[in-house]
Amino acid sequence: MRFALLIAFFSLTVHADITPTPVAPDETVKLALNWKPEPQFGGFYAANGTSTAKRNHLKFDIAQGGAGTPVVQMVAAGKFDFGIASADEVIMARARGADVVAIFAAYQTNPQAIMTHEERGFKTLADVYAAKGTLAIQKGLPYALFLDNKFKLRREADVVPYLGGIQNFLADPNYSQQCFSTSEPLAAVKANAKVKTFLVADEGFNPYTTVLIVRGEVLKKNKALVSRVVETVRSGWATYLASPEAVNKTMNELNGRWISRRLKRVRKRKSLSSKRQN
Repeated sequence: MRFALLIAFFSLTVHADITPTPVAPDETVKLALNWKPEPQFGGFYAANGTSTAKRNHLKFDIAQGGAGTPVVQMVAAGKFDFGIASADEVIMARARGADVVAIFAAYQTNPQAIMTHEERGFKTLADVYAAKGTLAIQKGLPYALFLDNKFKLRREADVVPYLGGIQNFLADPNYSQQCFSTSEPLAAVKANAKVKTFLVADEGFNPYTTVLIVRGEVLKKNKALVSRVVETVRSGWATYLASPEAVNKTMNELNGRWISRRLKRVRKRKSLSSKRQN
């Protein structure tokens, strides 16, 4: 009987050891970008496929942005728990009472820049502002205000709002525009344009950018989640820098769909306008 009881106990023990442990479901984190899917966000897209994301049971639901997307306000209001902004935006938002906190920065040197046509022969960014022509820049942003104030005495350029893309740049040899040095200049060169790029950081304005922010309430109530998000994002950037091809392909596809939707909206507006006129 002792032997039988021992065998029974052993069987129960082995059964307990081989019973699979329930796997925790992935937690979906909503992340708002302040621009379209481009290389400056590659690490965030790459984060979904890393072993770190699997270990942390995280999945990122990434919402792309565009010109003027109010990411800081959306995070502060609770529409998104996490978002992408620049350090200067965070400082200004907190000064106005917005409860947002910066937790990760993708770039040590700010890659925000002004790109021009190489044929114009500009040597400095001051030359861009002093020459006649068009300069497209998103007005109201801190770096735009900084540049406008720095070069206002010599400014001859016609400063207009920047709405995205490089189509106007390619079509007009006297057109200059804001850009990320990691993105639009590369696209312009691929389209056979000769480009000269001036970093805003070289003019003395160099805040962190592509900064991951979180609502203060989330940080206070769920520090463990925020820690997992930062660890996973850091892993995503290491993965992207080592092998960007797959993520770049994904972002290109997303950008293609965004352009297609935008063209449909433009055509729809033109159609409605034409019907009203008739």
